Order: sequence, then C-alpha cells, then structure tokens
Amino acid sequence: MATLLYRLGKTAFRRWPIFIAGWLVAMIVVGAFAATMSKPMSDSFSIPGIPSEKAADMQAELFPDAKDAFDQATVNVVVAAPEGEKLSDPENAKEVDALVADLAQLPQMPDTPLANPVQAAAAQEQMIVGAATESGLPREQAEANAAALSPLSEDGRVGQITFDFDVETIADVKPGTIDALMDTMAEHRVDGLEVEANGSGSAGMLEVNATSELIGIGVALIVLVLTFGSLIAAGLPIVTAALGVGLGITGITAMTAFTEIGSTTPMLATMIGLAVGIDYALFILARYRNELHHTEDREEAMGISVGTAGSAVVFAGLTVLIALSALAVVRIPFLTSMGIAAASTVFISVLVALTLLPAVLGMLKSKAFGGQVRRYEPKRDADGQLLNNGVRWARTVGRFPVVVALLAIVLLGALAIPMKGLHLAFPSDSTASVDTTQRQASDLTAEAFGPGRDAPLMVVVDATDVDAAERPAAFGAVAQWAGQLDDVQNAQVVTMNEEGTGAQVLVTPSSGAEDTATQDLLTAMRDGQSDIEAETGTTTGVTGLTAITTDVSDRLSDALPIYLAVVVGLAFLLLMLVFRSILVPLTATFGFLLSVLATLGVTVAVFQEGAFGIMEGQPIVSFMPIFLIGLVFGLAMDYQVFLVTRMREAHVHGMSARDAVVDGFRNSARVVTAAAAIMISVFAAFILIDEPIIKSMGFALAIAVLFDAFVVRMALIPALMYLLGEKAWYLPAWLDRILPVVDVEGEKLEREHLRPSGDDVTTGDDAVRV
Repeated sequence: MATLLYRLGKTAFRRWPIFIAGWLVAMIVVGAFAATMSKPMSDSFSIPGIPSEKAADMQAELFPDAKDAFDQATVNVVVAAPEGEKLSDPENAKEVDALVADLAQLPQMPDTPLANPVQAAAAQEQMIVGAATESGLPREQAEANAAALSPLSEDGRVGQITFDFDVETIADVKPGTIDALMDTMAEHRVDGLEVEANGSGSAGMLEVNATSELIGIGVALIVLVLTFGSLIAAGLPIVTAALGVGLGITGITAMTAFTEIGSTTPMLATMIGLAVGIDYALFILARYRNELHHTEDREEAMGISVGTAGSAVVFAGLTVLIALSALAVVRIPFLTSMGIAAASTVFISVLVALTLLPAVLGMLKSKAFGGQVRRYEPKRDADGQLLNNGVRWARTVGRFPVVVALLAIVLLGALAIPMKGLHLAFPSDSTASVDTTQRQASDLTAEAFGPGRDAPLMVVVDATDVDAAERPAAFGAVAQWAGQLDDVQNAQVVTMNEEGTGAQVLVTPSSGAEDTATQDLLTAMRDGQSDIEAETGTTTGVTGLTAITTDVSDRLSDALPIYLAVVVGLAFLLLMLVFRSILVPLTATFGFLLSVLATLGVTVAVFQEGAFGIMEGQPIVSFMPIFLIGLVFGLAMDYQVFLVTRMREAHVHGMSARDAVVDGFRNSARVVTAAAAIMISVFAAFILIDEPIIKSMGFALAIAVLFDAFVVRMALIPALMYLLGEKAWYLPAWLDRILPVVDVEGEKLEREHLRPSGDDVTTGDDAVRV
C-alpha cells in the first residue's frame, strides 16, 4: 500500500498538468450531464414491503384514481378571525371571499372550485347528515361525522381551505407557485385576520443556504492559518475539499437521471464531504511540510507523504465508506441513497487528497508555503526531540491512566443518561420552527379541531369476497370497530368505489402525528385487524402519511442491530489489518460506543427535552440514530487511524509501547486537534439551517466529534494504551500469517531520518501548530 501510494504521489507531483487537467475534464463532463439530464429531487419516504405500503397498493387497486400519499401536494390554508369574532361576521366573510378568489388564481391550481369555509361547512354538514340518516345511521353519529370533517371550527372562528396543486408529485410544485401562495396570504392578513398554510404542498424543496457552509469554511480557514502559519498552505485543503464536494454534489444531481434522490441528500453529502475533504488534505499536507525538513527533494517528500499519511487517509476513508454504504442493509430507499451519495463524496475526497493535492503542490513548488504570517520555532527536550503540548498531555495521562480512563467513561456515561427517554418520529408541520407559516397553521388547526386533524389514518377495506348486499354493513362494522379504539376522535366511511367492493375509512386520532399515543393507536389497529377481518369477511390495511412514517421508524429500529453488526464487524477486520492487533480495534470500538451514546443523550436533552432553552422540545428525527452511528463511526475511526498509526509507526521502528504513545501524540495530536476543530465548525454551522433534519444532524455530529476526538481519542484511548502496554500490539501468530500486510506505516520506504532510537521521528510539530 505505502509503496503504491508513494509512486502515485511522486507521479502526481511530477506530472501535475496531466492530473489537474484530468480533474477539470471530469468536472466539466459531470457538470454538463447534470445540467442537461438531471431531474427534480423528491421527498418520498416510502418503503416497499412495510404494512402501510401494502395497504397503499390495495388502495390503488380498489381506487385507481387515488394518489400516493407522498405525491399529493396538499395545501391547507388556515384562516382565523380575531379573538371573539367569527369568520361569518360581514367584514371577515368579505375578506375570506377575496382570499378564496385569489387562491383560485394561483399557478398550478386544479379545476375544482374553492369555497369559503363557512359556506362549505354548512353544505357539507347537510350532505353528510342527510346521507347518513338515510342509510340508517343515528343522527347523533352523523353529526359527529360531519363535525370531524368540517372545514369550520365549532366556535366559527377558524376555517380551512384545502386543495391539491395540479401536479404529478410534490417535486413538480414550482418555487414561483409557493411564492405566489405566500404573497396571497400576506395580502389578506388585515384587520387581525390570521392566514397561514401547512401541508405537503405549502413548502418548496429544501434550498441550500450557503451562509452556514461559509461560516464553517471561515472557521476552518482560521484554524488552518494558525496550523501552517501560511496563507497559501491554509487555503489548499479548503480549495481541494471544495472542488471534491462540488464534483460529488454535481454527480449526485446527475444521478437523478437514473434514480430517485431525496432533497436532503446533497446537504448531508456536503456536510460530511467538506469536513473529511479538509481533514484528509490537512494530514497529507502536514506530513509533506515535515518531510521537507529532512530532504530538499520536493518530489521525494511528496511521495513519502502520500505513502505514509496517504495510507492512513485511505484506511480512514474506507471506514467512512463502510459506515455509509452499509446503510443499504436497512432496506430503506431514501436512507440508502443518502448513504451512497455521502459515501461517493467521501470517495472523491480521498482521491482528491491523493492526486489533486500533490498535483497542485507540484504546480506551486516552493510557493506552497508562501504568505507566511508568522514563524514557528518548536521547543526541543534534552534529547533533541520535539517538546509540545501533545507530549505534555500524553505524559500526564501516562502518570494517571486509571484516573483518566475512569473519568472519561463516567463523563460519557452520565451524558448518555437522557437517551433512555429517546422518542423517534418524523418531522412534521407541527414540529417546524415556530416562526414558519406551517407551524403556525398547525397550531391553529390543533387548537380549533384537535391535533389529530393533521394526523389522519386511512383504513382501506376490500370486500370483494363479501356478498354485495352485505358490503355496506361490513364497511360500517369496520368503521365502528375503529371508532371504539382508544385515542380515536372519529372514524367513518368516507369513500366507496363504483363497484362497491372497496371502501376507505378515515380515522381521526385525538393526538398528533408525532405523539406516542397515535403510534400506540396504529399498533392497536394492526393487532385487531385479524379479528375484524374474520368478523366481516373483508381484507383491511392501514395507510396514510402517519402510518407510513411510523412504519419507517419501526423498520429503522429493527434494522439498527443488523447495521451495527455489519459496520462494526467490517471495520474491526479493517482495523486489524491496519494495526496488526486485536485489542487496539476493540478499544477503538468501545470508545466509539461511548461517544455515540453520549451524543444521543445530549441530543435528546437539547432537542427533545429542550434543555437550556436552545431548542423547543420535539421528537428526534427517526433516522437520526442510525445515520449518526454510521457517520460517527467513520469519523471516530478517522481519528483512531491518524493518531494510533503514528504510535504503531514509532513502535515498529523500535520504541517501547509507552514511548510510542508519547511519540504518537508528539507527531499527531496537534494535527488531530486541528482536524477536529475544523469538523466541529463545519458541522456546527449547519445548525443555522432552518430544517429540523439538517439542524439536528449538524448539532449531533459537532457534539460527537467533540466527544470522540477530545474525550475518547485524546484521553481514553491513550490511557488504555498505557494500561495495556505491549499487550496492545499482541496478534496471534496464526492470525498474523493469515492477515495480508498492508504497510500503513511505510516500513518499506527508505527514510534515513527514521532511526530505531526514535530521534527525529517528527511530523506534527514541524508541520503544524495551533
């Protein structure tokens, strides 16, 4: 491995025009394809095989005109009169009529006419009550059914104007249509009248906010300037990482021509790609700077740098690729696309660090470290070895390894305690930011109609095998059964197909979509399906947005142990190859578990329980834990590889296990510190984005890097390495013969400045300073 990368580094440095031209051609080709062939991204969370999707398939057979729940661009315009007034009051009625007329003129509107909710409620009640009483339903129940569907609240103050944009999917709703909707609502917020909107069609696709990325990059630039003391060197990791991420995101856009990609996928790929891209370039550039202290041959220095630090980059990147690609085992299409897209961006980042960075350095030559802002003169001890804070910290940990290990474990364990109250749900309008129209509309709806109005469940009933004369009674029995369950506000038959073989029963819960009571209701319905089917001779299924998102959450929970086993198992084998040890990979995995548990605990405390008032309490996004585990595992192994490979390198070249720990910190601690600071800043900047998924992921990733880099890798791991001593590097002879030798430390590369005594085995402090 080291020899191959050594040759690659030298070739890229020497033949820099060819390599730079190759990357430019790749960007142009991919960009041109994306510009001409790409399709809109989607927000679909459907999963083949889950119960709600099977019910949706049955619904499509019985009701061919019915649209998929995720494709309906539904808009609920909620209108509220001032306190103490009604929408039927003359002035309010006049303004609502004008609003309805203006809404009808919006782009992409259907042909179906809109109506003032006051008149619509009266007409609907008359129709429902009349039809129900004619069929023999008690008038009291008929009136309850009408109230459950009424677009007007009981006190007459709040009304709903509901419609679906005339589009095939939500992705087809144009930004101009959303802008026109918002402008129309704003025009009619007069004399205390509230006009808000929620629903899947009320918000455009997620837009990338460059401000957050620029903030993260700005902090990264400051760290890099302090690291290298050179403006040009500081800019190189950012430039190369930006090019890699740009190519990755363009590639993701191009892939929409072949497959469905979620709208949040590019943002998450940007988040991880930018962070690892800067870090990988930082490690190689730091090693190159150090090698220049031992040779005047820049090409040779580049070869050594890519052969050693580049080897670590390859294996660190592989752990991230394993963690992200393994999301495919969950069998959730949107999550798989997220993982594969982010993994592709990481793969490109690795290639950029190994080829484009050396080529750029070959182009710059002596100017690579130009623009010096200060000189750095490292201190040395009596033996001539570098003496820095990394050495001091490693020696401090070495004096109290048991205390440091216990403190780290207790701290992370205590922070993990809130995780026991973890509540997972998908984001909805009711959990959006309080200043959004979606949230305000949901709050008005919940207050006026109950939180279940925005969380309906749909029971699809297939009575094909039931006698025609008995079908209406069977449909009614299913509705009656559903209405008697706990947490049900109303259940009624809302639609029958033309053949009379199928019906849809609308079930309105008493609680919201993200409430555990609604999830318990869905479970109770599924548990009782077999009994009502046996009683009526029908086949039933429960679907709708609430049912689908709940099933997604269940699939994620069930897949988590399998995912962990695959990721940890593959990465453990990879780390055994890197470290030629069994105990080192075990300690790495143990540290990862501690950091991820602590991260989930803090995330629950801040996002779910609203600790410190930073966020309003709301459920954690359902796929956050599994995606967080994948990313954190990859990043944790990055720091493990970069830090501990330097320990192994020193040990391979003759140092004792204890001295190797100190030397590893001497050479890598400051680089890892700089890398962690960059990742934290990049991830934390995404908290500024007004999107629950991205905001929570940015926070969790920033906290995870903080815990893993500074508590686990900088404190717990060296403490355990001291306690294990020479046993840390134990590998059974039979296993040593089986495992292939990958030479991450570059033992086969001849370097005169590396001597068994460890003198001048330096990289970090000649190269970096923070």
